[in-house]
Amino acid sequence: MLQFRPAGPGDWSALWVIMEPVARAGETYCWDTSMDEAAGRLEWLPGPGGADPTLVVHVAVDAETGRVVGTAQLHANRGGNGAHVANASFLVAADAGGQGVGRALADHVLQEARAAGYTAMQFNAVVQTNERAVALWTSLGFVIVGTVPGAFLHPSAGPTGLHIMHRFL
Repeated sequence: MLQFRPAGPGDWSALWVIMEPVARAGETYCWDTSMDEAAGRLEWLPGPGGADPTLVVHVAVDAETGRVVGTAQLHANRGGNGAHVANASFLVAADAGGQGVGRALADHVLQEARAAGYTAMQFNAVVQTNERAVALWTSLGFVIVGTVPGAFLHPSAGPTGLHIMHRFL
């Protein structure tokens, strides 16, 4: 069973354990693969002084162990007249993959987005070769509205597309 709550500064070390291998692998996010922990924190959990005042970071916690097994960012995709559309990013601990954590976290974040008044959610850069993510988002009602060809340099597949995915809430 999972519990969800907003992330706090005390969660950072658990979040970095999840984030660092994803950054190093360079397969799913447009991050510098040599990102250090300080840069990772600024990227994922910048705190109240961060550049995006709409950012809320959530964690998925294994209720039995208390361990953080996933995290998601939720924020406005753009400001001003685009602020009604949400954007989100997700990370799941490697050893929790395939156990429903991503789906449960996505369901939670979609509910949070609706509650915050967003009318849609858009993902700007879903790596085309990230088949698990594409399948998950499609199963949750997202559609690919376009693909930017060759926009992502995958470490083993080479240049691959970045999907833009969208769904109304």
